[in-house]
Amino acid sequence: MRRVRYESTGGPLFVEEAPVPEPGPGELLVRCAAIGVTLPVVRKVTEAAEPIALGGEIAGEVVAAGEGVTRFRPRDRVTGMCFGHGYADFALLHEAMTSPIPDGADAVDAVALVRSGLVAYGALEAARQAPGEAVLVTAAASGIGHLAVQLARARGAGRVVGAVSDPAKADFVRALGADDCMQYTDDSWGDPVDCVLDAVGGDLLTPALAALAPHGRLVAYSSGGGTLQAYDLLVGAKSVIGFQMALIARGRPDLYEQWRRELWRLFAEGALRPAVHAEFALQDVAKAHEAIGTRANLGKVVLRP
Repeated sequence: MRRVRYESTGGPLFVEEAPVPEPGPGELLVRCAAIGVTLPVVRKVTEAAEPIALGGEIAGEVVAAGEGVTRFRPRDRVTGMCFGHGYADFALLHEAMTSPIPDGADAVDAVALVRSGLVAYGALEAARQAPGEAVLVTAAASGIGHLAVQLARARGAGRVVGAVSDPAKADFVRALGADDCMQYTDDSWGDPVDCVLDAVGGDLLTPALAALAPHGRLVAYSSGGGTLQAYDLLVGAKSVIGFQMALIARGRPDLYEQWRRELWRLFAEGALRPAVHAEFALQDVAKAHEAIGTRANLGKVVLRP
């Protein structure tokens, strides 16, 4: 089979021949039909001290099941998070991290919706979004952000605002259901909001916190880092909450499954539509990483083996 690898920080990425892996206990061997490209993986390639296995979200068909697997069988269509080599023709999924793809959805829908949608949904849950509240989403045109905009609206937000790096993304964000779209460099991000979902971090944390109304909640769900002054929290009784999807998947599988079912329900009803910016062949992986790394994408970037 083919898989993508690199040998030093920053790449280059290349496709090599490798043996098809064998599923161990509790694992599924999946023939990949779609592979999601995410900013955390792109960052690891450019920043990690040692090369990593390029894992992430995949979707495809079960080829074989390891010992102890009970929920899936060969030919089932599935999606899930791969913690090994996922940029490949075949990849391994742990059964606990795997979900079925329902009828009416294809592999690209699944890889664009499930992991990114779960992060977006979980971040809104962490923010305790209530009906009628105003929600602001940074990186609103990203794979997660564009779903968060739609989910905030579907969950009854009174006002939804997107924030982006490039004004060329504004029409895309408004078409998702946002009432307005701000640029990061704007002096003000408009009227205060009750919740901010932040995927950027760094220097953007300060204006994101300033956008909150008193008693507002900011949820950070990315690895961008950044610092805040405690006084800025105290004066408005504001909260900053960290959210990581992996902790839910491993520690609360019941909640993970509940959210997954809700995402597919909204998809079936037409209230949630994942947007795919581009699909790249496996050998064009460098172009896929460039689209994410330069923040050029409007929606999800997908590899197709």
